[in-house]
Amino acid sequence: MPDEATGLPRPSLLELFLGFAKISVTGFGLILPWARRLIVDEKKWMTAQEFNETFSLAQFLPGPNVVNLSVVFGSRMHGAAGAAVALLGLLGPPAVIATGLSALYAVYGDADILRRILTGIAAAAIGLMIAVIVKMAEPVLRRPLTPAMFMMTATFLAVGIMRWPLVATVAILAPVSVALAFWWQRR
Repeated sequence: MPDEATGLPRPSLLELFLGFAKISVTGFGLILPWARRLIVDEKKWMTAQEFNETFSLAQFLPGPNVVNLSVVFGSRMHGAAGAAVALLGLLGPPAVIATGLSALYAVYGDADILRRILTGIAAAAIGLMIAVIVKMAEPVLRRPLTPAMFMMTATFLAVGIMRWPLVATVAILAPVSVALAFWWQRR
């Protein structure tokens, strides 16, 4: 059933649970690419811009980002029940799987082939993360030149290239970002 405000499809509680269960089971610890793919590309429950804004809010809240994303998204779709169902879908299946796998790892953890398999999975996860970063940056990069572009570049250079501490970078760049945005709006 489409949402009246956006015209986008709105999932039922069961679809919400199954969607986040699918995300959690296919994610192997790197869930963001799968969440974006399901929510934006496959089900079209949100636009790319809405997903980015919702994920930004999830990053701001304390706790794991994708867990916060599931709660915020579920809440937007169906209130408290949606938040609970999305959270259960996200955390329930991996908890059951991890319990079973930990029992198997206790028995077979020293096997060399297992180490090689886990190394391959880690490499695939890094590739997925790079792909989702490119997709999430696309809406920002399509806009005309704005202060957000300068701040994104400055943050990347400070943390990624110059290896400045994140807290110091945020303490310096947050006020600069606010002042730049304020100036940009007033010009």
